[in-house]
Amino acid sequence: MGTTRVITGNCAVGWGAYLARPHVVAAYPITPQTTIIETLADLVSKGPERTRFLNVESEHSALSACVGAAFAGARAFTATSSQGLLLMHEILHWASGGRQPLVLANVNRATAPGWSIWTDQNDSLSQRDTGWMQLYVTNAQEALDAVILAYRVAEQVQVPVMVVLDAFVLSHTAEPVAIPAQPLVDEFLPSRLPVFRLDVERPAAFGGLLSPQYYQEIRQRLHEDMLGSIPIWQKASREWSGLVGREMPLVEQYRCEDAELVLVASATPSVTAEEVIDEFRAQGLPVGLLRLRLFRPFPAAEVAELLAGVSRVAVLDRDCSYGHHGIWCQELKSALYALPDRQRPQCYGYIAGLGGRDVTLTTLRGLILRTLRRNCDETETMWLRD
Repeated sequence: MGTTRVITGNCAVGWGAYLARPHVVAAYPITPQTTIIETLADLVSKGPERTRFLNVESEHSALSACVGAAFAGARAFTATSSQGLLLMHEILHWASGGRQPLVLANVNRATAPGWSIWTDQNDSLSQRDTGWMQLYVTNAQEALDAVILAYRVAEQVQVPVMVVLDAFVLSHTAEPVAIPAQPLVDEFLPSRLPVFRLDVERPAAFGGLLSPQYYQEIRQRLHEDMLGSIPIWQKASREWSGLVGREMPLVEQYRCEDAELVLVASATPSVTAEEVIDEFRAQGLPVGLLRLRLFRPFPAAEVAELLAGVSRVAVLDRDCSYGHHGIWCQELKSALYALPDRQRPQCYGYIAGLGGRDVTLTTLRGLILRTLRRNCDETETMWLRD
């Protein structure tokens, strides 16, 4: 039997990682991630001796240690935020290019300068082309479940996963979380069976020089395997739901029946958005919400299918690709481009909540009203303030 505890989002991530039975945990402290590793350190110190806990001198070293451990056949975990993730950038490529199924928890924090410890998604989304899958969660329960799901999928497709959660509003906010029993997790997530590993009895080279006639094919395989992971994510999510009774769909609709305007959002602002959608529905306005959890690989086909025929789509970004649009908005426009003209919605991009500014009910009401009144331009990025 599992237990239910009132814990923070970071503590939930720590529990998820612990239940996954990692052989190696390596991390360097950085706000607001630190309590993930503190939770893990406490659990490891009190539990059976099954995890090697490494204190290292930087985030670059933390991920390097995890990559080395994974090459040796170990299941490894680390966590970071913001500048720490940026320092890991080089090694993110080594992990994905080396096809190591690591799991990294990133607590979204705005990047400097100016210095900020509060949330936005630019740190993780700026790493979107490093070959890591990315999963964005909305609450502490999802944070725990996502870590376990991430190992299951990563080890099947040999691609690392980044589990992403909002700083403070989720990472440091406590709520009831169902912690599954270890035997149930073991049933869902068996021991890792590495496809290849360092072995003195069978010497091999990893990450060496590749001539031009081989390099592109290896990158193509990574790309195709990541795209092919979407049904694997869906299957793993269904199986986990069958065990624990909780669903975490990669793409989730909320009151989208007959909707003429759909708000697309991720992470904790998508929860706030539900209340706003309810308000507008009560007024007879046909609006809905599409919540996205999986960013990489982007579920473009499913998104396009769900939004086909909708009149207008408003995309909320807590990030910015400077000189272009919000990053989620770029992905939405790309996905919708494949639709026939008569079925393709108008797509409007909004940016809000950078550097931890609250995305409030008022923020979202204004976004929806502006889109309903067409007081906006598809070619421009609209910046929101309460």
